[in-house]
Amino acid sequence: MKKEKKSRRRYSETMYHLMMLPGMFFLILFSYVPMVGILMAFQDFVPAKGLWGSKFVGLKHFIYMFQLPDIAKIVRNTVTIALGKIIIGTFMAIAFSILLNEIRHKFFKKSVQTIVYLPHFLSWVVLASVVVNMFNLDGSVNQILSAVGMEKINFLGSNKTFQPLIIGTDVWKEFGYNSIVYLAAITSIDPGLHEAAAIDGTSWWKRVWHVTLPGMLPIILLMAAMSLTSILSAGFDQIYNLYSPIVYESGDVLDTYVYRIGLVGRQYSFGSAVGLCRSFVGMILLLTANRLTKKLTDRKIF
Repeated sequence: MKKEKKSRRRYSETMYHLMMLPGMFFLILFSYVPMVGILMAFQDFVPAKGLWGSKFVGLKHFIYMFQLPDIAKIVRNTVTIALGKIIIGTFMAIAFSILLNEIRHKFFKKSVQTIVYLPHFLSWVVLASVVVNMFNLDGSVNQILSAVGMEKINFLGSNKTFQPLIIGTDVWKEFGYNSIVYLAAITSIDPGLHEAAAIDGTSWWKRVWHVTLPGMLPIILLMAAMSLTSILSAGFDQIYNLYSPIVYESGDVLDTYVYRIGLVGRQYSFGSAVGLCRSFVGMILLLTANRLTKKLTDRKIF
């Protein structure tokens, strides 16, 4: 009997592994094989000579990168935009999940969920045109400002307003979908705690502060730790579809800089060096987030 159980278990596990093979194949093909291109960061890469025929120059491009006067500004823009998205997006997702959980009418609750989740599934290629039509000088937002006697604001052409616009539109797009995790955390809290607090005469706000938020805290800390890895990734697709040379000072981030210098400017080796540094910092942040998650929540990301 034991042998039969073992053989059945092996058979079932083998089938699961076979089901994973297509995904593993594409993962290796598109994620690991291209990592050979890291060599370009240490070369003066010439496409005609190929990866193995180009001259190795060591850390030349990394030294040049840190000597650039614009690199500090680009890193500052990246971190500012990424932190703004993480902090405000997390706050909005938590607040929305708490308020949504208070809705008792199922049809209305599902309708609100659907409407708020929908923007997440739309590409920035599509949403960028909506944002441009709303926030350009002749857009609906400026028309409303003019109607109430206020001056028009050049949201897409001003370095003062471009970063807030990027952060705000990304939060609008993602906070509904991100709230799913927090809503699940709320539903796992023992309802008896809320009932006991209500019997004691506590207000709704105090129940949220002393029961709901402490119950959500492990998930909040876990999601915050996981967000650390995206500090150097401010969202290429969004910024690329919305920015222009006028707002490079406040809107140019590492991803757009690598694209513009590495691909458009054909400085492949330099672009690879910048991308490799970004990936290395992301790896350090991921390992740090894993240790913090284990320490704070007794759980690991991986």
